[in-house]
Amino acid sequence: MLHVKRRNFIKALSGTSLLSLTGGLSLSNTALAASKNQVAEGTVITLLTQPYLQHPTAEGITICWITSKPAHSWVEYWEENTSEKKVKKQTIEDGMALANNMTNRIRLDKLQGGKRYRYKVFSKEIIEFLPYKKTFGDTVESAEFSFVTVSPHKESVSMLILNDIHDRPHSFAHLEKLHGSKAYDEVFLNGDMFDYQTDQQQLIDHLIAPCTALFASEKPFLFVRGNHETRGIFTYQLKHYFENIGNAPYFSFSRGPVFFIALDTGEDKEDDHEAYYGMAAFDPFREEQAQWLDKILQTEEAKKALYRVVLMHIPPYHSGDWHGTTHCRKVFSPVFEKYQISLVVSGHTHRYGVHLAQTDHSYPIVIGGGPIEGNRTAIKLTANSQQLQLTMLLDDGKEVGSLVLKPDQ
Repeated sequence: MLHVKRRNFIKALSGTSLLSLTGGLSLSNTALAASKNQVAEGTVITLLTQPYLQHPTAEGITICWITSKPAHSWVEYWEENTSEKKVKKQTIEDGMALANNMTNRIRLDKLQGGKRYRYKVFSKEIIEFLPYKKTFGDTVESAEFSFVTVSPHKESVSMLILNDIHDRPHSFAHLEKLHGSKAYDEVFLNGDMFDYQTDQQQLIDHLIAPCTALFASEKPFLFVRGNHETRGIFTYQLKHYFENIGNAPYFSFSRGPVFFIALDTGEDKEDDHEAYYGMAAFDPFREEQAQWLDKILQTEEAKKALYRVVLMHIPPYHSGDWHGTTHCRKVFSPVFEKYQISLVVSGHTHRYGVHLAQTDHSYPIVIGGGPIEGNRTAIKLTANSQQLQLTMLLDDGKEVGSLVLKPDQ
């Protein structure tokens, strides 16, 4: 056996490439970020995105942003119109402040429901990250923004729902202005924001930047995958840029009198289709969600809600007979019927329409249009104790669908 002194081994190791040691495995995000930073040496650190809000609750919210170089990042926040001092918050993992990264997700917690807070984000460049030495560069900061935490006592809800943008970032501004930014509390992106996933720049240019320019630094959005978000080399990285409630691909949340359920409907073809090369298992994934759905609809939170609304990209009906639709119908629709779902809102077909309750389904199904000009839609959902109202506008402002529901209780 060859014996090498520890000091000599470390010295030899320092001249060995990481790639050779990992046997050709892909580098981590942090390693990739560091390597890109070396290429960009001499440039000034910048915010590649403005901060965008995720995972809103009564007690907290998550603030995300991306920097051009590895950094140590934090948020400073304070309650509006109070004399309280600013609070500095960074992400702590296993006793260490998360640093030397470029994608940031910092959770503000222990907040009060229904309160407005102001905040700024900061990132200090890390030039050198050694075991016993850290060298820092410039600090970049955002403008000052504000947000309102979810109020558990609010008796109404107003939500803007968009679907099937398909890599047309200009559509966000066009569709959002149809209802006006003051007309909604938050936004739900109901799948197929992209054609397929390519890289980080696509996420920035085609979703994050247009949304922060309109609302996302002060009003949160929630995002579930459509079938197109399951495609492309960067699809596995999506979870690092967005944070849903419970940090899960499917989830539930209450707003005013509405109990919302967001489902990830996966791909639209059979798992053994040649396009997936044996790497798809969406049928078990949907079956897993159906089991979760049956349990979540038995909770008191779901039972006491005046309306139970499902948000899902692929509708269980009125979407042809492709496998995604028929399997959603098989696993989800019985649960919808069992617990008397009030409404399903979907996209996917690119054919907008309001399908009222009928023999096949006892609940209405609203399907948004898109993605080409003349077929894009924006859906606004509002609800209070008297009624739930949904209005769907075409991109020329014409109303092409409406629905009014009375409380279940």
